[in-house]
Amino acid sequence: MLSNLRYLLGGVYFGFILVKSEVVSWFRIQEMFRFQDFHMYGIIGSAIIVGIISIQIIKRLNIPDIEGNPISIPPKDTSQWKRYIIGGSMFGLGWALLGACPGPIFALLGTGLTIMLIPIATAILGTWLYGAVRHKLPH
Repeated sequence: MLSNLRYLLGGVYFGFILVKSEVVSWFRIQEMFRFQDFHMYGIIGSAIIVGIISIQIIKRLNIPDIEGNPISIPPKDTSQWKRYIIGGSMFGLGWALLGACPGPIFALLGTGLTIMLIPIATAILGTWLYGAVRHKLPH
């Protein structure tokens, strides 16, 4: 129960940061896709830099996870580059059409935009559908 409370508080804190930094703003996202403002690129670039530094620290210092288990980060399979490009393009298309990616839709719901229940429900449906037809798709 206590570990679940940590995740809940972490999620609330992350949602707060997303809202305050305006990365959940539909207008900010539209500005990004129209190359009109640096705001979103600066935040995404900062997140990438923090991620790179964090992964290197975890790898070099062999830092365990929160339960003391070793963290294993396998290298990317570069022979599968098509799936990365196709998957990334589909993600970007959905992001541009909706104006939000999967994490921020929950933060937007928390701000009172109940219309976000529709993308959440359809994301769950899409995930379920992928699981149902996964064995028929090329991997």
